[in-house]
Amino acid sequence: MKRILSFITVTLLVASAATAQPTRSRAAATSRATEQAGKPAATDRASLMFPTTAAMPDDVVWKRDIYRQLDLTKDKNAPMYYPVEPMGKQVNLFTYLFRLILTGRVNAYTYKLDGNESFDEKDKLAVKDLLERYGIYYEENGGKMTVADSDVPSAEATRYYLKESIYMDQRTGTFSTKVTALCPVLMRGADEFSSDATPYPLFWVKYDDIAPWLAKLPMMPSDLNNVTNMTADDFFAMNRYDGKIYKTNNMQGKMLHNYCETDSDMVAEQKRIEKQISDFEKNVWGDGFLADTTKKDSLDAEMAAKEEKKSSKGLLFGRKSAKEKSSSTSAKNNDAATKKEKEAPANTSARVSARRQRR
Repeated sequence: MKRILSFITVTLLVASAATAQPTRSRAAATSRATEQAGKPAATDRASLMFPTTAAMPDDVVWKRDIYRQLDLTKDKNAPMYYPVEPMGKQVNLFTYLFRLILTGRVNAYTYKLDGNESFDEKDKLAVKDLLERYGIYYEENGGKMTVADSDVPSAEATRYYLKESIYMDQRTGTFSTKVTALCPVLMRGADEFSSDATPYPLFWVKYDDIAPWLAKLPMMPSDLNNVTNMTADDFFAMNRYDGKIYKTNNMQGKMLHNYCETDSDMVAEQKRIEKQISDFEKNVWGDGFLADTTKKDSLDAEMAAKEEKKSSKGLLFGRKSAKEKSSSTSAKNNDAATKKEKEAPANTSARVSARRQRR
C-alpha cells in the first residue's frame, strides 16, 4: 500500500512539473515579444540580409560636412523621382520612405529652422503630427494610420536636402564621400497665378537607418537601359546624384545665402568650396607631387636630348676636321712630290756637266 501511495505521489509531482514548464516558457516568450514590439522592425532581418558600406570612423584626420540641394527634375536625380505614382512593385524614393515612417520601421526627426539635423530622442517626429502639419489625408483605425497611394504627396516632393561627409581615413588611406542624412522637401504654392513654389522641408532621416531598406529598392538609373540594375543604396553610395551646395558646417552656422549677396557670389562661393575639396584630394593622393615629378623628368629628358644632339653635332664636326686635315696633309705631300719631280731634271743636267768638265 505504501508503494502504491508513493508511486501516485511521484506521478502527480512529475505531471505538475510538466504542466508548469510550458507556462513559464509561454510567459518568457510573451515578455520577449513585448520587448521586441517596441523596437523598430528594421533592426533585425533587414540589417543582416542587406549589409551596407562600412560606417565612417570617429577618429578620421580630416572631414568636411557639406549640405546639398538636389533638384529631382534634373536627369541625374530623376531615378529618385520616377515613377511618381506606384506602378506595380516600383515606387519612388519619397513613397518608399513615407511608407517606412508610417509603419514605424524608420524614425523621422524634426526639421529645425536653422536647417541642422538632430537625431536625439527628443527630436523624434510623431507620424500623426507630420500628417496633420502638412495636410496629408489619413484614416485612423485602432491607433493605426493608413494613407492611400493617391494621397501620398510624392508628386510634390521634387527636392531633397542631403548631407554628406567627405573624409580621409588615415588607417586605410582612403578618401571617401558618405551620405549621412536625407530630408525630402515638398514644393507647394505654384499655380496659374504664380510660378514660384515654396519649399516645405518635411523631416530628417538618418541614412544609416534607411540604408538596409534602400538596399531593397530597385532603381532604373538610365533612359537608355530600362533594366533596374541598381538599388537606391547603390545610387547614394556611388554618389550618382547632382546637387548644389547651400551650406557647410562652420563655426558661425551660416548658410551661403547669409553672406553671398548676389547669385553670382553664390555661384563663385560654391565653386570655391568644390575647388577646396578637389585640391585637398589631389594633395592627399599626391597628384601635385606626381605632376611636378613628371614635369621635372620631362625637363631632364629634354636637356639630355639637347646634350646628346650637341655631342653628336660636335662629333660630326670633329670627323669633318679630320678629313680636312688628312686632305690638306695629302695635298702638301703631293705638292712636295711634284716639286721634287720638277727639280729632278735640273739636278741631273748639273751632274752631267760637272762630270764632263772633269774629263
